[in-house]
Amino acid sequence: MSTPFDAQVIAAFGRHVIVRDTAGREHKARPFGRKLVLVCGDKVRCEADGEEVHVVELLPRDSALYRSNLRGGAEAIVANLTHVIVVLAPRPSAEFFVVDRYVCAATSAAIAATLVVNKSDLGVDAGLRAELDAYAAAGYQWIECSAHADVGMERLREICSQSVSVLVGQSGVGKSSLARRLIPEAEIAVGELDREHEGRHTTTASRLFDLPRGGALIDSPGVRDFAPAIDRLEASSLGFIEVARLAPDCRFQDCKHIREPGCAVLKAAESGRLHPRRYESYRRLRRLFEELTEARGPVRNTHNRR
Repeated sequence: MSTPFDAQVIAAFGRHVIVRDTAGREHKARPFGRKLVLVCGDKVRCEADGEEVHVVELLPRDSALYRSNLRGGAEAIVANLTHVIVVLAPRPSAEFFVVDRYVCAATSAAIAATLVVNKSDLGVDAGLRAELDAYAAAGYQWIECSAHADVGMERLREICSQSVSVLVGQSGVGKSSLARRLIPEAEIAVGELDREHEGRHTTTASRLFDLPRGGALIDSPGVRDFAPAIDRLEASSLGFIEVARLAPDCRFQDCKHIREPGCAVLKAAESGRLHPRRYESYRRLRRLFEELTEARGPVRNTHNRR
């Protein structure tokens, strides 16, 4: 083995990754051992063996976005990011329960979250705007843009230039179109990965791109659903900002805000001070939290979680 060198994972697809070393050189690599699971954005230590490069160590993560698997375990999606950009659109219709789960996962991980309404040239109707206003009232920023009409892109460039961001959201909302607007070379790079490893036109690999004005952007595959990792959520509020604000006034410190007496969250929901759909979203995530907790069973060891 050669002298170890540090690098960052800039693309991840299955058991294969592309890493970039500190000199800016890119290498195709594989994790050394089945237990080493890497995601885009990870900082790693590598060793070269002839023409092969092996990732031998995952370095500590500053942050990560996690999802739950079917057994309730936590799986990282992307790492070492500072901003989650949740993309939605007038068409396909926004699935706000999925949007909520992304922003809850980000909030619980102390990662900034912004909503981006792409395809705004199709029109933002009153119903969609009302939902966006509820997010604004909670404390989340949202902007309108259109990759097709080049509307609002300057504002999005400004936001992304100040952070390491990931684009997430439902399939079909135009994340890759936004990425191509922000970094023209993104279409070539992601397309090459997809054709080589999946043969599909949609994004199947996550890829990190440096932005011309600073910062970096990770383009990720679209999803139909998203379940945040339960042991990464704030236990009382599950990452809902409004719930966290109200919870200190609950009668019981361990209140789950469902049916407990003296619950300030439930009272706010009944009076309309808490947005009804956001509260229903909280209730759904609370049920999922309980189901996945039961599916996971006792946690043996959480000492070295990353």
